[in-house]
Amino acid sequence: MYILAHRNIGFLGPLRTPELPPRLYGSRRRFGPEQVMADGTLLARLRVLFPQSSGKSRKQWLVGGRVRVNGRVVRDGRAPVGPSDLVVLGAHASPAFPDALRLIHEDDALLVIDKPPGLLSIATEREHERTAYRLVWDYLAGQRPPRRPFIVHRLDRETSGLLVFAKSLAAKLHLQSQFEARTAERIYLALVEGQVRADHGVLESWIAQDRALRVRTANGSSSKARGAARLAITQYRVLARRRDATLLELRLGTGRRQQIRVQLADLGHPIVGDRVHGSRSDPLHRLGLHATRLAFVHPATGQPVHFESLAPATFRRVGAAT
Repeated sequence: MYILAHRNIGFLGPLRTPELPPRLYGSRRRFGPEQVMADGTLLARLRVLFPQSSGKSRKQWLVGGRVRVNGRVVRDGRAPVGPSDLVVLGAHASPAFPDALRLIHEDDALLVIDKPPGLLSIATEREHERTAYRLVWDYLAGQRPPRRPFIVHRLDRETSGLLVFAKSLAAKLHLQSQFEARTAERIYLALVEGQVRADHGVLESWIAQDRALRVRTANGSSSKARGAARLAITQYRVLARRRDATLLELRLGTGRRQQIRVQLADLGHPIVGDRVHGSRSDPLHRLGLHATRLAFVHPATGQPVHFESLAPATFRRVGAAT
């Protein structure tokens, strides 16, 4: 661990910095108080101390948790630092995985996470920072060498469960080709309103997205009505019937946006908590949809792999069994 700046306890002469390893910091330098001790941001302080380092390197130090201010790790370069603040740069450490996500699997080609409800998969016009993609981006950027995630698929904000990111364009295209060919397995659990009568079935419909980004079943069977619509296929089977709800397992045949939510609402059994599609109950205080299983051929090894995430226990406790 190397001290970058000292607390201002009075100066009898020019501030001296300790001799630092040339491989990290270049030659030995001296900084006067006016250079090091001025008020400003943490990123500006690092820029003064290490003028030969790139902006990318300084940001990676922050993301990687290497920079401490008064003994506390600070990752925000905009954080203010004053004359009395002690700034320290530590050795490179493996980045911590984001607390908001649960890591299911990671290797050189891909990363599988368990996304909580309420978190966007990727950015929208209104929200750019708080997304699963951004959290994974920051995590991979802190690795050595730095990596970046590639979007393979997405989950709705209120849907929880398994989400896979690729670590290269080749892996992304390999995985997406399996999704498009319908060879990847995507299984969800849904808690829906009412008792679904048939033990199993196939939901097949045409759905479209309007200019307001609302997803609905395309009305009518004419070619005009289906012009902007896409075929959606979902298989379902009943796992448990409750007094006023049914727990379903759903297997995606296609991967249209909100297809499960739209099709179950059309069946007369909207997902609990899905007020957009007609739900009148919210016993879970969230959307009752969870991506529980994901299986595909690994893009690097060519071997089949599968990952599972148990649905929250509340999914199985709502209502009394009949």
